[in-house]
Amino acid sequence: MSRTLARCLLATTLLAGAAQAGETAVKIGVLGDMSGYASSTGGAGSVMAARLAAEEFGNSINGKPIEILSGDMQSKPDIAANIARQWFDQEKVDMIVNIPVSSVALAVQSVGREKHKILITTGGLTTALTREQCSPWTIQLADDTSSLAQGTVRALAAQGLKKWFFITADFAFGTQMQADATKVITELGGTVSGSVRAPMGNADFSSFLVAAQASDAQVVAFANASSDTDNSIKQAAEFGLNKTKRLAALLIYANDIDALGLQETQGLYVTDSFYWDANDTTRAFGKRYFAQMHKMPGREQAYVYAGVLNYLRAAKAVGGEDSDKVMRQLRHGGLDVFGSHTELRADGRPLYDVSVWQVKTPAESKYPWDYMTHIATIPASQAYMPLDTKACPSAASAD
Repeated sequence: MSRTLARCLLATTLLAGAAQAGETAVKIGVLGDMSGYASSTGGAGSVMAARLAAEEFGNSINGKPIEILSGDMQSKPDIAANIARQWFDQEKVDMIVNIPVSSVALAVQSVGREKHKILITTGGLTTALTREQCSPWTIQLADDTSSLAQGTVRALAAQGLKKWFFITADFAFGTQMQADATKVITELGGTVSGSVRAPMGNADFSSFLVAAQASDAQVVAFANASSDTDNSIKQAAEFGLNKTKRLAALLIYANDIDALGLQETQGLYVTDSFYWDANDTTRAFGKRYFAQMHKMPGREQAYVYAGVLNYLRAAKAVGGEDSDKVMRQLRHGGLDVFGSHTELRADGRPLYDVSVWQVKTPAESKYPWDYMTHIATIPASQAYMPLDTKACPSAASAD
C-alpha cells in the first residue's frame, strides 16, 4: 500500500463494538472528505452519524460486532478508488457509505460494481449514478442534480424570476447541476443570461461576481458546493449583489448557513430533503447528533445515518451481508427515511419528496439553528428523472 493511501486510511478503526480475536465483524466504511473543502458537510460528522446508527442495534447484528471504518478520499477519484479496493480486498468491508463529489462517487461505483459490493452515496449528486453508469449495488441516498434544480427553479419562477446567471463549479457536479437547472428554466419559459466556471476550492470569486452583476439576470445561481458555496455567497454580499439580484444556492446545507450566519444568507432559496427541524423524527436525530458534535447535522450526515440504519436492518432480516440478498431486501421492503416509507427504484434511486425552504432573517430565528421556513414540497414523481432501463440496463433485470 502506498504512503498516500496509508495516510488516507485512518490508523485506528473506529469500533462500534469490540470484536474478540478471530471473530467475524460486519464492516462499514465511511469514505468522505475528512480534511478538505467538503469536510464540514460530511467529514467527522458522517462518521459519527454511522456510529449512531450502529448504536441502535447495540453495536452488533446476527451475532457479529459492527465496525465503522473511516477513510479520507481527499476529493480525488484515484485515491477514493484505491481506498475502496483496499477495503473490499483486504479489510473485507461489507458496505461503503457517504462518498461525496460526483467524480469520486463514479470512481468508487466502478469498484463496487466490479466487486459486487453495496455503496450508499449520500454526497455524490450526479444523475449518472442511476443512469448511464448505474450499478445494481448502489443506492443514491442523496438529492440529485435533477431534484435540486426542480425545487429552486420552480420556486423562483413562481415569483416571476426567469432570467438566470450561473456561477458554476468546474467539475462534474457543477456542469450537471447547471444543465439540469437550465432544462427546468427553459421548460418554464425562462432564459440563461450567462454563466462562468470556477475551479473547485476557489477562494476569490470577484471576477465571477462582477460578470454576474453586469448581466441582466434576475437570479444569480451558485452551482457549487461546500466552502465554494460559502465563499461565493459571502463575497456576493460584500459586493452588494444580494441587493440587486436574487441569490440562489443550488446546493447548501444547514452547516453552511450556520457558518455564514443569517445576516448574509437571509432570503436564500434552498432545496433540501432533510432539515433537522422538519418533524419530530428529524428533531430526535438532530438532538442525538448535537449531543456528540455540538452542531446540527446537514443532509449528507443525516443520510449517512439513514443509509447505515437501513443497511443494518436489511442485513439483519436476511441473516447476513450477502450484497445481492441485502439489495433484494431493500428493493422489496423499501427504506425508512426519517419515518417516511420510501420506495427504492431498480436503478438505485430512493423516491422521496424534496422540500423548498427559505432562509430566515435574524429577527425570524427564535432559537439556535432555527434557520429555515418551509416554502413548498416537490413530489418525488416530479423531482427525479424517470426510470430509464435503456440508460441503466441492470434496472431491467433487478428482482
